[in-house]
Amino acid sequence: MELISWLLAFAVAITVHEAAHAWMSDRLGDPTARLMGRLSLNPIVHYDPVGTTMLLILVFMRAVLNIPVIPFGWAKPVQFDPYNLKNPRRDSALISLAGPSSNILVAVLLSILVRFAGGFLITLFIPVIVLNVALAIFNLIPVHPLDGGKIFVGLLPPDQARDADIFLHRWGIFILFLLIFPTFGGVSPVSLFLSPIINFLLGVLVR
Repeated sequence: MELISWLLAFAVAITVHEAAHAWMSDRLGDPTARLMGRLSLNPIVHYDPVGTTMLLILVFMRAVLNIPVIPFGWAKPVQFDPYNLKNPRRDSALISLAGPSSNILVAVLLSILVRFAGGFLITLFIPVIVLNVALAIFNLIPVHPLDGGKIFVGLLPPDQARDADIFLHRWGIFILFLLIFPTFGGVSPVSLFLSPIINFLLGVLVR
């Protein structure tokens, strides 16, 4: 039952996240994601061979092997054409923010439902809440290719934004690798720094 709950959480988290990106880009005037079939609640169309597989492995480690890892990863990026946006830098940041925001919204709504319903829904929805929170916070790390990279660039003045965008496109994936690689006593820097934030939010949502 626990494995089923985590697989459900996995499907919900990546699907909501990427569909939110596609919805926001469509609302802001770019139909690219919609035309590519990404405005969908089918998790298969959002599967990324690297990021989603890593997330699935971590979910398996936590649910089946009982290893207390923080599940994180990413789905296939939603593509959009900045030339279709009225304010490309700002709108790109909004499109990126839509993904983590949707995960937090799902976690909040389900936590309210669990508080009132309880019982069987606790077993079913707690993993969904945990994974949505973990995925949202992880994706807010301000490096490319994560959502936080575009959000960070969108908050900077134009000149600094351009330089930061070039730097993050060149080095972001290497920075991300260093962050997720276990270095501190077998713990990755990303787990070391993000775990307190994730645990605090989960303490509020599922206490």
